[in-house]
Amino acid sequence: MTPSQVALVLANAVPLVGVLLLGWTVFPLLLLYWLENVVVGGFNVLKMLLAKPAEPVYWAGKLFLIPFFIVHFGGFTFVHGVLVVAFFGPKGIQPFDLLTAVPAAIRANQLGWGVLSLIASHGFSFYWNYVKNGEYQRASLQALMGQPYGRVMVLHLTVLFGGWIVMLLGSPVGALLVLVALKTAADWRGHRAERRKFAALPEA
Repeated sequence: MTPSQVALVLANAVPLVGVLLLGWTVFPLLLLYWLENVVVGGFNVLKMLLAKPAEPVYWAGKLFLIPFFIVHFGGFTFVHGVLVVAFFGPKGIQPFDLLTAVPAAIRANQLGWGVLSLIASHGFSFYWNYVKNGEYQRASLQALMGQPYGRVMVLHLTVLFGGWIVMLLGSPVGALLVLVALKTAADWRGHRAERRKFAALPEA
């Protein structure tokens, strides 16, 4: 197991603490998983900025592709956030006002330390795999543009489908733990696929 995989497992263990000790139901759990998309998108922007720094043509491409990614992935993430808040959030919350609803939900459900664990996990993976192991020298802008979508789609299908089942069951602890396990397995698979993808790219 690589150090970045250890960090991934530890970060995915944080929701277990929330479920077992803080009494999280399906909404705070899914909200934390949605917030991970924001973290993933932020680090992907950093990856695009650092990709193949010695090639001038890449810097020209970054002027267009990075703003495009921010708008496109941001809209994609916003829609998923609205769905999570609308379907699983408490009554009275405004799903389209995420800038108000999400910070309030983070405070109400003590999700701040969970968000910090996600930033730490993805930050360590960014340093260990992308910077230290030289993936930034092999990763193309085209590959980076599409990279988060496949991973996020798998996670969202897993989490949203599982979330519906857990909600219908009344959010029992056992079902919530199964949902955490499913998400962790999907995240692990996505992490390994990402490493293989960049490792397979030819050196510049």
